[in-house]
Amino acid sequence: MDFETVSPEAFGASLRGIGLNLLTRDVRRMAGQLSRVFGMTAHRVSEDFAILCYGDQVFQLHSDATYSANPLLGLLPDNPPRGAGLEIRLYDSDPDTAHDRAEAEGFVVLQPPTDKPHGLRECYLLCDDGYAWVPSRPL
Repeated sequence: MDFETVSPEAFGASLRGIGLNLLTRDVRRMAGQLSRVFGMTAHRVSEDFAILCYGDQVFQLHSDATYSANPLLGLLPDNPPRGAGLEIRLYDSDPDTAHDRAEAEGFVVLQPPTDKPHGLRECYLLCDDGYAWVPSRPL
């Protein structure tokens, strides 16, 4: 599927499994950061929307304005962080590399790269919108 030219209707009809839509105050900023830190590919990036690919996984970024008629918008906190309690685990990203890139992008490092007893090396990186990104690799 060509994410740059697919119609919204065809894109929506193609989605399967579990979907992830992240609300953000700045779609362009977040799409750029995710591309630079985790090597994601961003498509159709605008002020309001972007399609992101991480390996063969697809998810979406939406600006608050696109959710004006969505019941979820009224639940957003007035003050950040927004994504508290959500871990987005990226099992194909090197935590040491992502940590260094994330620091340069202004992410808050909640935990530096650490070897964990569950067999992964991982770190916790908090973006401006409060989502916890957890790049992980097997030990």
